[in-house]
Amino acid sequence: MTRDTASTHDGIRGCILGTASRPAPCHAAVPSLHHSRQTPVNFLAHLWLAERRGASLAGSILGDVIRGGDLSAYPAPIAIAVRQHRRIDAATDRHPAVVHLRGGYPDGQRRYAGIVLDLAYDHALALDWGRYSDEPLPAFCTRAGAAIAGAAPWFEQAGGRRSSARGFSDLLLSYAQAEGIDRAVLRTASRLRRPEPLLDAARDWRQQLPALRRSLPALLDDLGAIELEDIA
Repeated sequence: MTRDTASTHDGIRGCILGTASRPAPCHAAVPSLHHSRQTPVNFLAHLWLAERRGASLAGSILGDVIRGGDLSAYPAPIAIAVRQHRRIDAATDRHPAVVHLRGGYPDGQRRYAGIVLDLAYDHALALDWGRYSDEPLPAFCTRAGAAIAGAAPWFEQAGGRRSSARGFSDLLLSYAQAEGIDRAVLRTASRLRRPEPLLDAARDWRQQLPALRRSLPALLDDLGAIELEDIA
């Protein structure tokens, strides 16, 4: 897949890290910064997977922010979580459920299908959260927001700005509402040079939701089983 790399990178940084005056209000549901990929499992799912492994929550989000392979400037827990993030992204691209869903998009929309699936999978996870965690979703989002805010210097080092704990927590909680996903699509599209293809690809995302909810348990189980011990 080819992408408009510059506009995509700007879109991610604007969504995740916000501006100097306020935290970002949108979901950075776009391909990862470090390589071209088709379907990231992003914020909420990455955080859930990091929690399951005892990895850095902040590092699991920095995986969509830090560019390049040299992570020597970052603390070891963050660097490990970034590498885990990237390996999980690659495995997600190849997962049969994702490949099947992506294949259902017309050729002109398939390039943007990963963005839509990323958002829709996070929505499915938020809806069915009690199936995957004993901790209430609001409490988890509060902890994740605090972790992101606490890692502000590392986000700034990666080229972004600070995000508030409350802002990031509210962002995660918004994934439980279909309207929150719609807003995220609009915000992400506004950061692309050509927003129309993404908007077209996202028009019928609600129709895919039953299939996503059915496939999510296997997807998360398979991603959680990936061998990551050798990437420290």
